[in-house]
Amino acid sequence: MRSLFFITHPSQAMKDTPKSTSVQYDFDKIIDRSTSNCVKTGALKGVFGRADLIPLWVADMDFETPPFIIDALQDRLRHPVLGYTMIPQEYPQAIMDWVKDIHHWQVRKEWLSYIPGIVKGIALVIDALTPKDARVCIQSPVYHPFRLVPQGLGREVVYNPLILDEENGLYRMDFDNLDSVTSDPRCKVLILSNPHNPSGTMWDGDTLRRVASICHRNGVLVISDEIHCEMALWGRPHIPYATVSEEAASGSITFMAPTKTFNIAGVVSSYSIIPDDGLRGKFHSYLKAMEMDSPTIFAPVATMAAYSTGGKEWRRQMLSYIEGNILFTEKFFRERIPGIKVLRPEASYLVWLDCRGLGLDHDKLLDLFVNKAHLALNDGEMFGREGAGFMRLNVGCPRSILEKAYGLLEGALIQ
Repeated sequence: MRSLFFITHPSQAMKDTPKSTSVQYDFDKIIDRSTSNCVKTGALKGVFGRADLIPLWVADMDFETPPFIIDALQDRLRHPVLGYTMIPQEYPQAIMDWVKDIHHWQVRKEWLSYIPGIVKGIALVIDALTPKDARVCIQSPVYHPFRLVPQGLGREVVYNPLILDEENGLYRMDFDNLDSVTSDPRCKVLILSNPHNPSGTMWDGDTLRRVASICHRNGVLVISDEIHCEMALWGRPHIPYATVSEEAASGSITFMAPTKTFNIAGVVSSYSIIPDDGLRGKFHSYLKAMEMDSPTIFAPVATMAAYSTGGKEWRRQMLSYIEGNILFTEKFFRERIPGIKVLRPEASYLVWLDCRGLGLDHDKLLDLFVNKAHLALNDGEMFGREGAGFMRLNVGCPRSILEKAYGLLEGALIQ
C-alpha cells in the first residue's frame, strides 16, 4: 500500500472556514414539500397510518437546497441534450480539495469512485467482497439499513452493542465484545457509523485506532459510513476512520457524500475513498463491471457546486442554525417536558430522545407521538433493541415548526 499522509486535526472544526456574511440564507422559511413526491410527507400514511402529522423523521432537511447548487443544475439543463455523459475532469479534484479543506485528509484521485448511494454502496461491498456465509457486524443502536442490507443479501448479522454513558448522553464501544465477535473467522465486515446515527456521537481518534487494531488483527474489513461527517457541531473536528493508522487505511472503505450537508439526497452523489491498492482494485473492478461507477448527469454537477467556495459559507450558517435548534430543543424539554431527556448530538441534525422517563411501553410511546401529539419521529426500536424507549428527532427545519411540534407534545402529555 502507498504511504499515507496523516495529519493533526485542528481544535476548531471550522477553523479555516471563511466567515463572510455577504450572503445571508433564510433557514426560517417554511417550504411546502407536499407536492414534490418527497418521502418525508408522502409516506406518512403508509408508515404511520395517518397523514396529519408534522414530519420530523426522514433524514433530510426542510431548508431550501443552496441556490448555487440549483443554479448549477439549471445551467446544465439549458443544454438541450441529456445524453450519455462523461465524468467532468474537475469532479475528483473538487472532492479532493473539499476533503482536504474540511477534514484535513489528503486523498488521491485514484482512491476515489462514484457510488450510487451509500446504502447501495454497502450492499455492493458486501456482495463483491464477502462469501455467502459471511457474518457482518453492526453496532446497535444504529441506522437500520446496516442490518437490513446484509440480511437482504443472505448474510448473517452479528452485534457489538454500544454502551450508553448516561452521564454525558454519548455512546462508547465495548472493545472486548468487538474483539470476541470479530474473531469469528466467518465475520468479514464491520459497518461503522462515523459519526454515529442515530445518537450523533463522534468517535475520537483513540476509539477509531482501537477499532482498527481489532479489525486488522481479525481480518475484518471496515466500511466507514461518514455521510454525516460534514455536519460536525460545536467546533468539533470529524476524524475520518482511514486517517488514524496504517491498519485503518489498509483495511477500510470510506463512504462520503455532500447529500446530508447540502440537502441534495435526491440527486444521489456519493463516493468511496479506498487508500489500499488491492482492496481498491477488487471493488473498483466490481463497480466498473456493472457500470455502478458511472454517475447520472446531475450528480457531479451538484457535487462540484456544493464543494465550491460558496459551500463553506452556506455550511457554516446552516450548522449555526442547527446548533440553535438543538439548544432550543434542550431548553424546551428541560423546562416543560422533563420526562424526555435530550441527548445532545456532536454531529448532524438528528437528536436522540431518551423517553424512558415517561414510563411508557413501546406501543404507548408510539401512540403518544403519533396519535396524540400528531408527530412523526423515527421509532427508536427500528435501530435495534438497544433503542427501546428512544425516539429519533430531526431538527433540520425552521424553528417555528419545532416550537409548534413541541407544544403539541406537551399538550398530549397533559391530557
